[in-house]
Amino acid sequence: MAGDMDILATLEQLPRNSTSEEPGARNGSLSNFWYNTNKTQLLGVLLAITGNFLISISLNIQKYAHLRLACQANQRPYYASKLWWCGIIIMGLGELGNVAAYGFAPATLIAPLGCVSVIGSAFISVLFLKETMRTADILGGTLTIAGTYLLVTFAPNVTQEITATKIENYLVSWQFLIYVILEMIIFCILLYFYKRKDVKHIVVLLMMVALLASLTIISVKAVAGMITFSAKGKMQLTYPVFYTMLIIMVTSCIFQVKFLNQAMQLYNATVVVPINFVFFTTSAIIAGVIFYQEFLGAAVLNVFMFLFGCLISFLGVFVITRNREEEHLQIPYIDCGHIPGKEMIGKIQPDSNSLSYGTLPDESDWTSAQS
Repeated sequence: MAGDMDILATLEQLPRNSTSEEPGARNGSLSNFWYNTNKTQLLGVLLAITGNFLISISLNIQKYAHLRLACQANQRPYYASKLWWCGIIIMGLGELGNVAAYGFAPATLIAPLGCVSVIGSAFISVLFLKETMRTADILGGTLTIAGTYLLVTFAPNVTQEITATKIENYLVSWQFLIYVILEMIIFCILLYFYKRKDVKHIVVLLMMVALLASLTIISVKAVAGMITFSAKGKMQLTYPVFYTMLIIMVTSCIFQVKFLNQAMQLYNATVVVPINFVFFTTSAIIAGVIFYQEFLGAAVLNVFMFLFGCLISFLGVFVITRNREEEHLQIPYIDCGHIPGKEMIGKIQPDSNSLSYGTLPDESDWTSAQS
């Protein structure tokens, strides 16, 4: 009888205990499920953000190296500076982080995160190079951060394991073949106007960069994905498609740099950077959607909010870079005393046509003028 009473008491407590612990258990299980579902993608996002932030640091270090060289009495080439090489090494680490990110997250998410380098460079230059903080920098930074949040939140949640067999199947899919044929036709038309008609318009140059970038994104994600999968113990590096994608990656990068440098020589960086960011990101999203089918099965609201986040990021980049070059050129001289850790020995007059940031005035001319 006592045993029956104990059983009844236990049964009466079970519902009460389960209901009191149910909300916490449910919340814990939901958070664990979300983390387990998105942890690989979060790793890719962190790698991309860290890589782009390192790139922004490297750009400011290289700019600082040019400033220091310009203030020295004995002029040296920039590649003789240890500080400049330090910036190059940091940039290499940042680009390596970007490449690795494609192995863990969708290309449609990683490519737009390039806006982190733009906003990071703008704010680091204020702290490190003592540049003026503008209202446009704050507004653009806020827009970019808001856009990045929407991108990460509403990005396609696909966890693909990139294998050599899967890449081979993607390469012969009908949607990709149509995409490649159209891309080749457009590229050949643009190249004809560029070579034969000597058309050097910024849209023509950056459109060719974007078309090549789509191949770069596809090949980079394929290479990074196969390396990541091989690191898990399933070797993919023995397949010929791995080396085919590696060759496409290197070749497309080389020609991208060629056309991008041409655009940088003909137009201001404040025009090239935002337009190239928009073209590159758009091309990367299209490549991810068509080749890797990253939005397959995604809700309409998620697609809309993701594209809205891209639009806000584009707007933020335009706001940050707008009129920055014109404001810089309005300053007749830059005092070397404003360079951190550098005593004032002269003034630099900005020269927009020079690879170095500025040039020192000719002391012989100044002496002759005094006499």
